[in-house]
Amino acid sequence: MAMCVEDRISSFPDYILCHILSFLPIKEAVRTSIISTKWRCLFSSISTIEFDHCLLSGLTDRNVDSFKNFVDRLLKFSDQVSLDCFRLSDGISSWNDEDHDFDVSGWICAALCRGVKEIDLQLDNLGDALPVLFTCHSLVKLTLEGKGSKLEVPPDACLGNLKTLWLENWVLFGDSINRLISNCHVLEDLAFTDCCIANTSELTIQSPSLKELVLDFFSEGVGDFNYVLVINAPNLVYFRYYSKIVDGYTLSNMNSLENADIHIDAFDFEDDETTATRLFSDDEINATRLIQGICNVRSLTLVIDGVIPPAVPFPIFHNLIEFNFYGRGIWLVEFLYCAPNLKTLKFSFSDVPGTRWKTLLTEVPSCLLFHLKEIEMLISCSDKHMIRYFLDNAMVLEKLIIRVRDLTATQREKARNKLLQLLKNSKKCQIVIL
Repeated sequence: MAMCVEDRISSFPDYILCHILSFLPIKEAVRTSIISTKWRCLFSSISTIEFDHCLLSGLTDRNVDSFKNFVDRLLKFSDQVSLDCFRLSDGISSWNDEDHDFDVSGWICAALCRGVKEIDLQLDNLGDALPVLFTCHSLVKLTLEGKGSKLEVPPDACLGNLKTLWLENWVLFGDSINRLISNCHVLEDLAFTDCCIANTSELTIQSPSLKELVLDFFSEGVGDFNYVLVINAPNLVYFRYYSKIVDGYTLSNMNSLENADIHIDAFDFEDDETTATRLFSDDEINATRLIQGICNVRSLTLVIDGVIPPAVPFPIFHNLIEFNFYGRGIWLVEFLYCAPNLKTLKFSFSDVPGTRWKTLLTEVPSCLLFHLKEIEMLISCSDKHMIRYFLDNAMVLEKLIIRVRDLTATQREKARNKLLQLLKNSKKCQIVIL
């Protein structure tokens, strides 16, 4: 006797079913319309609409018109007054190509008319849609991938409810960006990823509500680094900065900063020796000012590409308890002296003649004497003096992790036994060799 299976899902209220459908690809959501008469039109009321490159590549000349009508019915003529999210992404083909003549700007405007809260656009050409995007009061999150295009913000830009703004692969103009940020009054999360800055003397990021900031300016493009970076964000908690060194840094009101990830690079100078020396000196000063601006941070990852010695002594990093460092030894030495409460240290550096590493032998930093509990280092086999120094002077060390390349299991065991013989003050220290 066949068992009758009860359809409990269809008994859910429509708003719950629509919420479930919002997690499906648009094709799968539409296919549910054949389940029953109850499901026939539910897909048209979903709150998340995504048209990706897979959907675009599946279209043929025969079904393009049907798809246009479907989108019009889904976006432009829907009775729903609210839309949570609208995503549109290109692949090999583009939604904005001339072959299909899709009304992309019309789709975006339709989403805005429905009070959309989140828009994510990854298109080759955003065209006329940009100006209206920057005056939408319903938006809470905006993600735009420019694919190397120039971003120009209209004078009347105002995103009063925007909390998250992610811009990827854009050429940014300082005045335009400054205007945009100043008109996002509740902005909490701002990210410029793989972007370039062009034609400006100052990039200003001033926002009392900002909590997370990502500035990734390592993009190869038409941008330059001849500007001053100004940040005033009293509630900033996380800061990631990847860039060559710019002409100056003014970082103020960073008292709430907890986590920073800094990756800076010096320029390669091909000019005469006098000019190179002058520019190199400027890099030293500006790099040090950048680090001075984040002195309240609790956890710091610092990557220094190139030879950039600190220009002046650092301030005391009273709150710093975790430090990850990759670069030249002189920066590590400075931080050990300026981070009295450091508990966790991870580092990898290449030493050069003239480094101040040996100055540690004259005066032991207070963090080693009282607070440093865990050290992880990536070194060569010839750095035994460094290991000995930490074992002798890190008085409360609990764990030492040593990463050495190209060691066999036998070599690791021999190295561990030698290190155990070096162990003096930290009787309870665990040693791990990888």
